[in-house]
Amino acid sequence: MPNEGSYGVALERSRRVEAGLKDHPEKYVMLTGDRPTGRLHLGHYFGTLRGRVELQNLGVRTNVLIADYQVITDRDTTEHIQDNVYNMVMDYLACGIDPDKTMIYCHSAVPACNQLMLPFLSLVSEAELQRNPTVKAEMEASGHELTGLLLTYPVHQACDILFCKGNVVPVGRDQLPHIEITRQIARRFNKRYGKVFPEVDALLSDTPLLPGLDGRKMSKSYGNAVSISMTAEETAKRIKKSQTDGERKITFDPENRPGISGLLSTAAICTGRSEAEIADEIGDAGAGALKKYVTNAVNEYFAPIRERRHQYENDLDYVKDVLHEGNRKANELAEATLAEVHEAMGMTY
Repeated sequence: MPNEGSYGVALERSRRVEAGLKDHPEKYVMLTGDRPTGRLHLGHYFGTLRGRVELQNLGVRTNVLIADYQVITDRDTTEHIQDNVYNMVMDYLACGIDPDKTMIYCHSAVPACNQLMLPFLSLVSEAELQRNPTVKAEMEASGHELTGLLLTYPVHQACDILFCKGNVVPVGRDQLPHIEITRQIARRFNKRYGKVFPEVDALLSDTPLLPGLDGRKMSKSYGNAVSISMTAEETAKRIKKSQTDGERKITFDPENRPGISGLLSTAAICTGRSEAEIADEIGDAGAGALKKYVTNAVNEYFAPIRERRHQYENDLDYVKDVLHEGNRKANELAEATLAEVHEAMGMTY
């Protein structure tokens, strides 16, 4: 019998969810989110934001978390956090997330959600938390010591998913261990105290990870990302500065020509063409011609998004209102769920 936590089983469940989403979107509650550590970029847009908008427009009950508490899992400062949060809301709105259909809220504003940590921590062992590969990877990537918050990060994520009775979470393959822990916590709680929480499934993305302009992972710290909030001029400057190689003929070869291939991937996803087709078209015109093509492709695709974003930049009161309303709705939901948890545990006095 296949291991329930295996990729094969998760993929099969994900396919069933996809079919169900089309036929009965109203049966699904989706939760996803981002840590406000900087500006959202093209990788975020094509990797998750576009998919969130599609689910929202299908009629799925969508919830987007700005995970401000999770910023301090692997860093020692919350400098710029308020600015990052407001800019994240602007990005969401500009990309098509509709606050009338999607609840946008902040971790720190929903105390009842975070109170679920206490009963949930009693349902997992230290060994299970220590084994979680994504926690290990995040610790190594940041170079930060293993804090209690980082160790219990998967439990915090379970609170985020289950407080709103989420039953589907869009993730990449590397995040599957988090979904498995959430499913275990829900099952153990239901078995011990009575049915309160739903079964949770991963909705696995088939969108390939968009590399940065230099072929490495897209990251603000590498300087290889184009942010959604950049102007057309800033985008052109960022692409122009990206490193390529001395070979004139343009070919798609991610292993041997990461810079050229990263640029081709960006152009391909913005135009709907293949990397090879674009490479053939540019041919011997060289990296300068490729950069010009990529700049035009990105700026053309993001022009309407940036135009909408500019309107929100000039209306911070509206951005704050969206967040306040999302926080209010999240608190209502969290308090109702916490009341159910207390009732199930016999803790109503």
